[in-house]
Amino acid sequence: MKDREQWLKWAMELQSLSQAGLNYAKDVFDMERYTRIREISAEIMAHKGDIPVEKVKNLFCNEIGYQTPKIDCRAAVFKEDRVLMVKERDGKWSLPGGWVDVDQSVADNTVKEVLEEAGINVTAEKIIAVQDGVKNNLGCGLGNVPYGVTKIFVLCRITDDNENEFVKNIEISERGYFEIDTLPELSEIRNTEKQIRMCFEAYKSDVWEALFD
Repeated sequence: MKDREQWLKWAMELQSLSQAGLNYAKDVFDMERYTRIREISAEIMAHKGDIPVEKVKNLFCNEIGYQTPKIDCRAAVFKEDRVLMVKERDGKWSLPGGWVDVDQSVADNTVKEVLEEAGINVTAEKIIAVQDGVKNNLGCGLGNVPYGVTKIFVLCRITDDNENEFVKNIEISERGYFEIDTLPELSEIRNTEKQIRMCFEAYKSDVWEALFD
C-alpha cells in the first residue's frame, strides 16, 4: 500500500507540475518538455495501474490551467435513524452525490444530486467533513479518477413529507434507507463505512464541528 501511494503521488505531482508549466510557459522548447513530462506521468499511471494509456491520457491530461482537486459532494439524508443510499451502476451503494458542477455551489449541487438520484427534495443543513479522497477512499487516484479529489459530506434534511416516487435512471437503479449496522456493499471510491459512521455521528450530535484533513 505504501509503495502504491508513493508512485501514485509521484505521477500526480508530475502531472500537476507539467500542467502548470504548460499554462505559464512561453518558450516553445519548454512547452515540448512539459508536454513530454505530462505524457510520462500518464505512462506511469497506465503501467502501474494496468490501465490503457490512451484512457489515462483522456482522463489525466485533458485539462488546462493550474491543476486543483476536483470536488465531490455527498449528501447524508436521514429518516428514522436510517441513512439514504443509492445503488450505483457497479451494483454498489453510496450516499447520493457527485462532482460539483462549475455553476453550482456545494449546497445547491448537493440538493440537486439528491433530487436527481433519489427523487427526494432536501435542504443542505451543515458541513460534516471535508476530506481528501486519495487518503480516505479506495480507488481515488486510480481508474476513473487519476487526480486529486476533495470530498465534502453535507448533512441534509428532507423537506417534503410525501417523498417523490423514485424513478430508475442511467446512474441509479435503486434507493433505500439503511441502519448503520445493516449497510449494503459500499462503493468505497465514493464512501467508506468509516465515513458513513461519521455522518451518523453528525446526525445524532447537537453540536457538530466540521472535520477536515
